[in-house]
Amino acid sequence: MKYTLGALEEIILLLVLREKESYGAELVQLYSKQLGKPITLPAVVMVLKRLEKKGMLQSKIGEPSQKRGGRRKVLYEATELGYRTAKDTMEAKMQIWNMVPKII
Repeated sequence: MKYTLGALEEIILLLVLREKESYGAELVQLYSKQLGKPITLPAVVMVLKRLEKKGMLQSKIGEPSQKRGGRRKVLYEATELGYRTAKDTMEAKMQIWNMVPKII
């Protein structure tokens, strides 16, 4: 089944692919650093859950840490479907971009 991605889903999926394994707070920092604009943790978590439901990500519970008061992180990793979808999306965008007349 082919999925289309929303803009935020696409960015979050690419950031997860970049890091191999990621968690929400880390993605908030990466998003802000890469795009130069803020995003909230709840917004990222909502997208992560949506991508997981679509089968593009899988999650696992990490080890508890002292830094987090003994709480565990939910770690996300892209699936093969997530990788293929991101790749297909980027290729489609490049095909369209290559059809855009050069203005300058």
